[in-house]
Amino acid sequence: MKNSRTLTASFGTIFNYEIKSGAMENIYNLNIERAVLSAIIFDPETYEEVASMLSSKDFYLPFHAYLFNVMHELTKEEKPIVEEFLESKLKSIGKFDESAMMDILSANPITNTKAYILEIKAKSAKRSLVKLASEIKKITIEDDLPNEEIMDLVEKKLYEITQEAISDDFRTSVEVTEAMMIEIERLKALGNSRLIGTDTGFYNLNEKTSGFGKGDLVIIAARPSMGKTALVLNMAQKAIDRGEGVAFFSLEMPAEQLMMRLLSVKTGIALQSLRVGDLTEDEWKNLAQATDEVSKSKLFIDDGGYATIHHVRSKLRKIKAQHPEITMAVIDYLQLMSGESNRAEGRQQEISDISRGLKQLARELGIPIIALSQLNRSLESRDNKRPMLSDLRESGAIEQDADIILFVYRHDVYLERMEKEKEMKAKNDGTPYVSNYKRKAEEETELIIGKQRNGPTGTVELMFQKHLTRFVDKPKYELVEEVYTKETEFIPPV
Repeated sequence: MKNSRTLTASFGTIFNYEIKSGAMENIYNLNIERAVLSAIIFDPETYEEVASMLSSKDFYLPFHAYLFNVMHELTKEEKPIVEEFLESKLKSIGKFDESAMMDILSANPITNTKAYILEIKAKSAKRSLVKLASEIKKITIEDDLPNEEIMDLVEKKLYEITQEAISDDFRTSVEVTEAMMIEIERLKALGNSRLIGTDTGFYNLNEKTSGFGKGDLVIIAARPSMGKTALVLNMAQKAIDRGEGVAFFSLEMPAEQLMMRLLSVKTGIALQSLRVGDLTEDEWKNLAQATDEVSKSKLFIDDGGYATIHHVRSKLRKIKAQHPEITMAVIDYLQLMSGESNRAEGRQQEISDISRGLKQLARELGIPIIALSQLNRSLESRDNKRPMLSDLRESGAIEQDADIILFVYRHDVYLERMEKEKEMKAKNDGTPYVSNYKRKAEEETELIIGKQRNGPTGTVELMFQKHLTRFVDKPKYELVEEVYTKETEFIPPV
């Protein structure tokens, strides 16, 4: 056991920890490692099972790691995993240890290989945590990195350790069929056979996009008063109604205001009535029931009003790890996020860092991140005010990183604005003015798909219910062909 004692001492030295005698057993077990490697040598078909769950870095003793790597090389070369070939390979790289090899060959045979593999994996994760503790000390004290950068590095490494510790195995047919039936029932309830990704909450949009893909960065952009926030709240509300989780970063609006809007959408009670508490008895009952349902939902709101990409990354990793049912994250809105404190290249570079960071985070967590964005006011000077990609504020990086870019356009906003301007002009001129403009309870809305990395662009038609600040799908009317039978056929009078 000379090798073991030497490694124990060196481990403590490397990580600057004073580990008491016997404590090292918590982070490695050489007997278990020998047993697994011995099982492979005596039954080479076992290698594939072990290799699907372990890598060479999961072994504590360096010789065990070298041996496992050599087993992999022999498998690729379609050579047998036997003692002679293993010894030859190890000698060719100068890593053969006769004593350590004998310890493996003399290990007691095992039958429950998986239990041993899981134990090796668990101890490997513990060693990674010990190493991370040492790295934290180094980057904090010696390297003197900024706090945000330290937190980002630590959380990223911790997330990687967590994911590496998870070992997936085959699922039984019972598990698969049950999961399949649940998914089919969910899709049946949606009435949308084309849905592949996360449900957008709108049938017409699902038809164009097949849902938001896992890992997508979705940008929703609009000019003020178009309902930028309202649309994404509708998406969030429908997601939590389906039992899914949503993380919402609100940089402009307090959580209470967001909740009031969401409850207006859910209950069908006018937002203004909620604001002043002017409700009928039935509306109070409806509101109480809706509030109870929403309070039990998986909606998480961060309304601190300040966020950097480090802040969002840190909080989102944590909440996603705690609540795997989260299927989307929302940021309202992108231009209110702050860049890195040490950036001197200007705001465009900051936005570039933010959009790239959000895209990477979406891929890492496997969920769509929906970020709201402003549009340049220059489009107001055009006759056709429908947004284009070039209208995105600080657009270069956003356009490049986004998988889907949606523009919200309501023509009635401009019609109403023009009418107000005419009224004001007439008032200033002292001339009478009779308005023929009628405000609509529901306004037609164009949801313009300006970019879709994996699908077509185009326009989706929605309706905006102003008093509820709610978007709904525009109904699709179909021509009905009338069929006349002999009994119903019209016979002209004689």
